[in-house]
Amino acid sequence: MIKRVSIGLLILALSSSCVSKKIYNDLESKFTDLKKENRSLADENIDLLKAKNQLELDRDALKMDLSKSKSELDKLKMDYAAAQNKFKVLQDSYAALEKNSSDALQSNMKKNRDLLEQLDEKGKALALEQDRLSKSAQRLQELEDLIAAKEASMKKLKETLSKALNSFEGKGLTVEQKNGKVYVSMENKLLFNSGSWAVGSEGKRAVIEVGKVLGDNPDISVLIEGHTDDDAFTASGPIADNWDLSTKRATAIVAILGENKKINKQNLTAAGRGEFSPLASNSTADGKAKNRRIEIILTPRLDEISKMLNEIN
Repeated sequence: MIKRVSIGLLILALSSSCVSKKIYNDLESKFTDLKKENRSLADENIDLLKAKNQLELDRDALKMDLSKSKSELDKLKMDYAAAQNKFKVLQDSYAALEKNSSDALQSNMKKNRDLLEQLDEKGKALALEQDRLSKSAQRLQELEDLIAAKEASMKKLKETLSKALNSFEGKGLTVEQKNGKVYVSMENKLLFNSGSWAVGSEGKRAVIEVGKVLGDNPDISVLIEGHTDDDAFTASGPIADNWDLSTKRATAIVAILGENKKINKQNLTAAGRGEFSPLASNSTADGKAKNRRIEIILTPRLDEISKMLNEIN
Protein backbone atom coordinates (compact mmCIF):
# COMPACT_ATOMS: atom_id res chain seq x y z
CA MET A 1 0.00 0.00 0.00
CA ILE A 2 2.86 2.36 0.82
CA LYS A 3 4.33 1.60 -2.54
CA ARG A 4 1.08 2.65 -4.33
CA VAL A 5 0.95 5.90 -2.36
CA SER A 6 4.54 6.73 -3.28
CA ILE A 7 3.87 6.15 -6.98
CA GLY A 8 0.77 8.27 -6.82
CA LEU A 9 2.63 11.15 -5.28
CA LEU A 10 5.31 10.92 -7.94
CA ILE A 11 2.76 11.01 -10.77
CA LEU A 12 1.07 13.97 -9.17
CA ALA A 13 4.34 15.81 -8.89
CA LEU A 14 5.27 15.18 -12.49
CA SER A 15 1.90 16.16 -13.78
CA SER A 16 2.16 19.51 -12.17
CA SER A 17 4.37 21.60 -14.40
CA CYS A 18 4.31 24.35 -11.93
CA VAL A 19 5.97 22.29 -9.12
CA SER A 20 9.25 23.74 -8.02
CA LYS A 21 12.48 21.82 -8.08
CA LYS A 22 12.74 22.10 -4.38
CA ILE A 23 9.41 20.37 -3.88
CA TYR A 24 10.43 17.73 -6.38
CA ASN A 25 13.57 16.96 -4.48
CA ASP A 26 11.65 16.75 -1.28
CA LEU A 27 9.20 14.35 -2.77
CA GLU A 28 11.94 12.26 -4.27
CA SER A 29 13.66 12.13 -0.91
CA LYS A 30 10.43 11.07 0.73
CA PHE A 31 9.93 8.46 -1.96
CA THR A 32 13.35 7.06 -1.26
CA ASP A 33 12.65 6.94 2.43
CA LEU A 34 9.33 5.25 1.77
CA LYS A 35 11.03 2.64 -0.37
CA LYS A 36 13.50 1.91 2.39
CA GLU A 37 10.69 1.71 4.89
CA ASN A 38 8.83 -0.60 2.54
CA ARG A 39 11.81 -2.95 2.25
CA SER A 40 12.28 -2.84 5.98
CA LEU A 41 8.63 -3.70 6.51
CA ALA A 42 8.86 -6.48 3.96
CA ASP A 43 11.87 -7.93 5.75
CA GLU A 44 10.10 -7.62 9.05
CA ASN A 45 7.06 -9.32 7.57
CA ILE A 46 9.23 -12.24 6.42
CA ASP A 47 10.74 -12.50 9.90
CA LEU A 48 7.27 -12.41 11.41
CA LEU A 49 6.14 -15.17 9.04
CA LYS A 50 9.14 -17.27 10.04
CA ALA A 51 8.45 -16.59 13.69
CA LYS A 52 4.80 -17.47 13.14
CA ASN A 53 5.76 -20.76 11.47
CA GLN A 54 8.20 -21.60 14.27
CA LEU A 55 5.54 -20.77 16.86
CA GLU A 56 3.08 -23.00 15.05
CA LEU A 57 5.69 -25.78 15.03
CA ASP A 58 6.37 -25.21 18.73
CA ARG A 59 2.64 -25.19 19.41
CA ASP A 60 2.17 -28.50 17.58
CA ALA A 61 5.12 -29.99 19.46
CA LEU A 62 3.66 -28.77 22.77
CA LYS A 63 0.29 -30.26 21.83
CA MET A 64 1.99 -33.59 21.13
CA ASP A 65 3.91 -33.35 24.41
CA LEU A 66 0.71 -32.47 26.21
CA SER A 67 -1.11 -35.42 24.65
CA LYS A 68 1.77 -37.71 25.53
CA SER A 69 1.86 -36.33 29.06
CA LYS A 70 -1.89 -36.90 29.39
CA SER A 71 -1.48 -40.48 28.19
CA GLU A 72 1.37 -41.04 30.63
CA LEU A 73 -0.69 -39.42 33.40
CA ASP A 74 -3.62 -41.69 32.60
CA LYS A 75 -1.30 -44.69 32.65
CA LEU A 76 0.22 -43.54 35.93
CA LYS A 77 -3.29 -43.14 37.35
CA MET A 78 -4.15 -46.67 36.24
CA ASP A 79 -0.86 -48.01 37.63
CA TYR A 80 -1.48 -46.14 40.85
CA ALA A 81 -4.98 -47.59 41.12
CA ALA A 82 -3.61 -51.08 40.40
CA ALA A 83 -0.85 -50.53 42.95
CA GLN A 84 -3.43 -49.43 45.52
CA ASN A 85 -5.48 -52.55 44.84
CA LYS A 86 -2.39 -54.71 45.09
CA PHE A 87 -1.38 -52.95 48.28
CA LYS A 88 -4.86 -53.58 49.69
CA VAL A 89 -4.58 -57.26 48.75
CA LEU A 90 -1.12 -57.41 50.34
CA GLN A 91 -2.45 -55.75 53.47
CA ASP A 92 -5.26 -58.28 53.69
CA SER A 93 -2.82 -61.15 53.01
CA TYR A 94 -0.41 -59.81 55.61
CA ALA A 95 -3.20 -59.53 58.16
CA ALA A 96 -4.29 -63.10 57.42
CA LEU A 97 -0.66 -64.30 57.49
CA GLU A 98 -0.06 -62.47 60.73
CA LYS A 99 -3.13 -64.13 62.26
CA ASN A 100 -2.09 -67.54 60.90
CA SER A 101 1.48 -66.98 62.04
CA SER A 102 0.25 -66.10 65.50
CA ASP A 103 -1.90 -69.22 65.61
CA ALA A 104 0.94 -71.33 64.20
CA LEU A 105 3.35 -69.76 66.69
CA GLN A 106 1.07 -70.63 69.58
CA SER A 107 0.66 -74.15 68.21
CA ASN A 108 4.41 -74.54 67.72
CA MET A 109 5.09 -73.20 71.19
CA LYS A 110 2.73 -75.81 72.60
CA LYS A 111 4.40 -78.52 70.52
CA ASN A 112 7.81 -77.30 71.68
CA ARG A 113 6.68 -77.42 75.31
CA ASP A 114 5.34 -80.94 74.78
CA LEU A 115 8.60 -81.94 73.07
CA LEU A 116 10.65 -80.46 75.89
CA GLU A 117 8.60 -82.40 78.41
CA GLN A 118 9.07 -85.57 76.35
CA LEU A 119 12.80 -84.89 76.05
CA ASP A 120 13.00 -84.33 79.78
CA GLU A 121 11.24 -87.64 80.40
CA LYS A 122 13.48 -89.38 77.86
CA GLY A 123 16.51 -87.76 79.45
CA LYS A 124 15.52 -89.11 82.84
CA ALA A 125 14.83 -92.52 81.32
CA LEU A 126 18.17 -92.38 79.50
CA ALA A 127 19.96 -91.48 82.71
CA LEU A 128 18.33 -94.43 84.45
CA GLU A 129 19.20 -96.70 81.52
CA GLN A 130 22.79 -95.45 81.50
CA ASP A 131 23.01 -96.11 85.23
CA ARG A 132 21.55 -99.59 84.69
CA LEU A 133 23.96 -100.24 81.81
CA SER A 134 26.86 -99.00 83.90
CA LYS A 135 25.91 -101.37 86.69
CA SER A 136 25.35 -104.16 84.14
CA ALA A 137 28.75 -103.48 82.61
CA GLN A 138 30.29 -103.68 86.06
CA ARG A 139 28.45 -106.92 86.78
CA LEU A 140 29.43 -108.22 83.34
CA GLN A 141 33.07 -107.51 84.10
CA GLU A 142 32.68 -109.27 87.42
CA LEU A 143 31.04 -112.18 85.59
CA GLU A 144 33.87 -112.32 83.06
CA ASP A 145 36.38 -112.25 85.89
CA LEU A 146 34.48 -115.03 87.66
CA ILE A 147 34.30 -117.15 84.49
CA ALA A 148 38.00 -116.57 83.89
CA ALA A 149 38.68 -117.63 87.47
CA LYS A 150 36.53 -120.73 86.96
CA GLU A 151 38.43 -121.51 83.74
CA ALA A 152 41.74 -121.10 85.54
CA SER A 153 40.48 -123.25 88.41
CA MET A 154 39.37 -125.99 85.99
CA LYS A 155 42.68 -125.79 84.17
CA LYS A 156 44.49 -126.23 87.46
CA LEU A 157 42.15 -129.12 88.34
CA LYS A 158 42.89 -130.80 85.01
CA GLU A 159 46.64 -130.43 85.59
CA THR A 160 46.29 -131.82 89.13
CA LEU A 161 44.28 -134.81 87.87
CA SER A 162 46.71 -135.45 85.03
CA LYS A 163 49.57 -135.47 87.51
CA ALA A 164 47.69 -137.69 89.99
CA LEU A 165 46.72 -140.17 87.24
CA ASN A 166 50.03 -140.09 85.42
CA SER A 167 50.77 -143.71 86.34
CA PHE A 168 47.67 -144.84 84.39
CA GLU A 169 48.78 -143.25 81.12
CA GLY A 170 48.46 -145.73 78.27
CA LYS A 171 46.04 -147.93 80.26
CA GLY A 172 42.85 -146.51 78.78
CA LEU A 173 42.63 -143.39 80.98
CA THR A 174 42.60 -139.84 79.58
CA VAL A 175 42.08 -136.41 81.13
CA GLU A 176 40.74 -133.62 78.93
CA GLN A 177 39.44 -130.06 79.43
CA LYS A 178 36.73 -128.75 77.08
CA ASN A 179 33.63 -126.57 77.23
CA GLY A 180 34.64 -125.31 80.66
CA LYS A 181 34.63 -128.85 82.11
CA VAL A 182 37.19 -131.55 82.85
CA TYR A 183 36.57 -135.07 81.50
CA VAL A 184 38.25 -138.12 83.03
CA SER A 185 37.59 -141.04 80.70
CA MET A 186 38.38 -144.63 81.78
CA GLU A 187 37.95 -147.53 79.40
CA ASN A 188 36.27 -150.65 80.80
CA LYS A 189 39.44 -152.67 80.40
CA LEU A 190 40.87 -150.63 83.28
CA LEU A 191 37.77 -150.98 85.47
CA PHE A 192 35.53 -153.97 84.75
CA ASN A 193 35.47 -157.49 83.44
CA SER A 194 33.05 -158.20 80.60
CA GLY A 195 29.41 -158.08 81.73
CA SER A 196 30.45 -157.08 85.27
CA TRP A 197 30.07 -153.87 87.25
CA ALA A 198 32.55 -154.85 89.93
CA VAL A 199 35.61 -152.55 89.79
CA GLY A 200 38.98 -154.25 89.61
CA SER A 201 41.87 -153.36 91.93
CA GLU A 202 43.81 -151.23 89.48
CA GLY A 203 40.66 -149.45 88.36
CA LYS A 204 39.69 -148.83 91.98
CA ARG A 205 43.11 -147.33 92.63
CA ALA A 206 42.57 -144.91 89.70
CA VAL A 207 39.13 -143.91 91.00
CA ILE A 208 40.55 -143.36 94.49
CA GLU A 209 43.18 -141.01 93.05
CA VAL A 210 40.41 -139.07 91.33
CA GLY A 211 38.56 -138.98 94.67
CA LYS A 212 41.58 -137.48 96.44
CA VAL A 213 41.63 -134.58 93.99
CA LEU A 214 37.85 -134.10 94.27
CA GLY A 215 38.11 -134.07 98.07
CA ASP A 216 40.36 -131.02 97.78
CA ASN A 217 37.85 -129.33 95.45
CA PRO A 218 34.49 -129.49 97.27
CA ASP A 219 32.77 -126.97 94.92
CA ILE A 220 33.02 -129.28 91.91
CA SER A 221 29.92 -131.08 90.62
CA VAL A 222 30.68 -134.63 89.53
CA LEU A 223 28.68 -136.55 86.93
CA ILE A 224 29.67 -140.18 86.42
CA GLU A 225 28.38 -141.61 83.13
CA GLY A 226 28.48 -145.30 82.20
CA HIS A 227 28.76 -146.18 78.47
CA THR A 228 28.67 -149.48 76.56
CA ASP A 229 29.10 -150.61 72.97
CA ASP A 230 26.07 -151.67 70.94
CA ASP A 231 26.42 -155.42 71.51
CA ALA A 232 23.18 -156.69 73.00
CA PHE A 233 23.53 -157.88 76.63
CA THR A 234 22.67 -161.59 76.65
CA ALA A 235 23.89 -162.86 80.02
CA SER A 236 21.25 -164.00 82.46
CA GLY A 237 20.96 -162.48 85.91
CA PRO A 238 20.12 -159.10 87.44
CA ILE A 239 21.22 -157.10 84.33
CA ALA A 240 18.38 -156.29 81.92
CA ASP A 241 20.29 -154.59 79.12
CA ASN A 242 23.25 -152.31 78.27
CA TRP A 243 21.53 -149.34 79.80
CA ASP A 244 21.08 -151.16 83.04
CA LEU A 245 24.71 -152.33 82.94
CA SER A 246 26.02 -148.82 82.25
CA THR A 247 23.98 -147.44 85.15
CA LYS A 248 25.25 -150.06 87.59
CA ARG A 249 28.86 -149.41 86.53
CA ALA A 250 28.38 -145.64 87.06
CA THR A 251 26.87 -146.33 90.49
CA ALA A 252 29.84 -148.56 91.37
CA ILE A 253 32.22 -145.63 90.69
CA VAL A 254 30.03 -143.32 92.80
CA ALA A 255 30.26 -145.84 95.69
CA ILE A 256 34.08 -145.81 95.56
CA LEU A 257 34.20 -141.99 95.44
CA GLY A 258 31.73 -141.82 98.32
CA GLU A 259 34.20 -143.66 100.54
CA ASN A 260 36.25 -140.46 100.58
CA LYS A 261 34.86 -138.47 103.52
CA LYS A 262 36.03 -135.17 102.04
CA ILE A 263 33.75 -135.57 99.05
CA ASN A 264 30.26 -134.10 99.42
CA LYS A 265 27.94 -136.83 98.14
CA GLN A 266 25.42 -134.16 97.12
CA ASN A 267 27.85 -133.24 94.36
CA LEU A 268 27.80 -136.78 92.90
CA THR A 269 25.44 -137.95 90.16
CA ALA A 270 25.41 -141.36 88.45
CA ALA A 271 23.94 -141.83 84.97
CA GLY A 272 23.76 -144.72 82.51
CA ARG A 273 23.98 -143.84 78.84
CA GLY A 274 24.08 -147.36 77.42
CA GLU A 275 25.25 -147.49 73.81
CA PHE A 276 23.63 -144.18 72.89
CA SER A 277 26.61 -141.82 73.21
CA PRO A 278 29.50 -143.56 71.39
CA LEU A 279 32.93 -142.02 70.90
CA ALA A 280 33.78 -144.16 67.86
CA SER A 281 32.13 -146.49 65.40
CA ASN A 282 31.00 -149.82 66.81
CA SER A 283 31.94 -151.52 63.54
CA THR A 284 35.46 -152.34 64.80
CA ALA A 285 36.79 -153.97 67.92
CA ASP A 286 38.92 -150.91 68.70
CA GLY A 287 35.88 -148.65 68.34
CA LYS A 288 33.83 -150.87 70.64
CA ALA A 289 36.63 -150.77 73.23
CA LYS A 290 36.66 -146.95 73.18
CA ASN A 291 32.89 -146.83 73.59
CA ARG A 292 32.92 -149.11 76.66
CA ARG A 293 33.96 -146.55 79.25
CA ILE A 294 33.25 -144.54 82.35
CA GLU A 295 33.34 -140.76 82.03
CA ILE A 296 33.77 -138.62 85.13
CA ILE A 297 32.67 -135.13 84.15
CA LEU A 298 33.77 -132.38 86.52
CA THR A 299 31.82 -129.12 86.36
CA PRO A 300 32.43 -125.99 88.44
CA ARG A 301 29.51 -124.80 90.56
CA LEU A 302 27.68 -122.26 88.45
CA ASP A 303 25.21 -120.95 91.03
CA GLU A 304 27.03 -117.66 91.42
CA ILE A 305 27.38 -117.26 87.65
CA SER A 306 23.66 -117.97 87.13
CA LYS A 307 22.78 -115.41 89.79
CA MET A 308 24.96 -112.78 88.16
CA LEU A 309 23.45 -113.57 84.74
CA ASN A 310 19.96 -113.07 86.15
CA GLU A 311 21.03 -109.76 87.69
CA ILE A 312 22.44 -108.58 84.36
CA ASN A 313 19.33 -109.58 82.44
